[in-house]
Amino acid sequence: MSTERLVRRRRASREGRSVATPYLYLAPALLLYGAFLLYPLARAAQFSLYAWDTVSPARFVGFGNYAEMVADPDLLGSFGHSAILIVFYAVLPICLGLVIAAILNRAQVRGLSFFRTVIFLPQVIAMVVVAVAWTRIYSTDGSLNALLRAIGLGDVARAWLGDYTFALPAVGLIGTWVETGLVTILLLAGMGRIPRELYEAARLDGAGPVAEFFAITLPAVRGEIIVAATLTIVAALKNFDIIYMTTRGGPGSATAVPSYQVYNQAFGLGQVGMATTIGVSLALLIFAINLVLNRLADKAVAD
Repeated sequence: MSTERLVRRRRASREGRSVATPYLYLAPALLLYGAFLLYPLARAAQFSLYAWDTVSPARFVGFGNYAEMVADPDLLGSFGHSAILIVFYAVLPICLGLVIAAILNRAQVRGLSFFRTVIFLPQVIAMVVVAVAWTRIYSTDGSLNALLRAIGLGDVARAWLGDYTFALPAVGLIGTWVETGLVTILLLAGMGRIPRELYEAARLDGAGPVAEFFAITLPAVRGEIIVAATLTIVAALKNFDIIYMTTRGGPGSATAVPSYQVYNQAFGLGQVGMATTIGVSLALLIFAINLVLNRLADKAVAD
């Protein structure tokens, strides 16, 4: 064998090893990811093609479960309820978070770390505790109705979580309270990186606080807004513990969401096939929303 051929072979061998090396380092993580996420997800997708009550033998129905889900107004309506909750979990917290963060950032409040801790506190408290506390606030003899009676609005008082009209917005406001702190902290971090010279230059040009916000602050935190939107929208779609602890999907099915329907179908009605159908549909919806938001985040970074 010639020296030149030997050199080429050794060079090709080294290049082959260099290409494979990153994948060897990633292999353990990929194996864990596949074993504990991809495989269960694939099994759930398989179960969604069967009618199975955990007692009788599973019966293959193809996409029959999906057709039944779309035809069932309660199951399909649960996705509509999640869309409404996105307003309370994502839209309202982002709007409130922008205002609160802009005020705290502009005013340079003393003890800002304390305010950040207080604002972030709802994220630290267990959702079960949050749900129990708000259930008490919303009860007929709770704090909210007591306040309404004290200011002469006793006619407005009601069992908020038992009212067909107000139950879902009442649950949504709990989400607003929980998520606003997270959004505010994310936006404060983004605003803290904005050079102060930009604000000083804007003030020299005669810009007021509102003009500064729309011209400087808002464009600078687009990335943080998209991250906040991703986290809060996913939280709205995955919401289960607050619904379970406050309304159990009631009254009727007025507050039922896909995550609760998965639990109810599997453990309440014994319809495992339908439960996994709803779960797979929810997972695909979350994946699609995340894909769109990640594309927007990449575009915001590029700009």
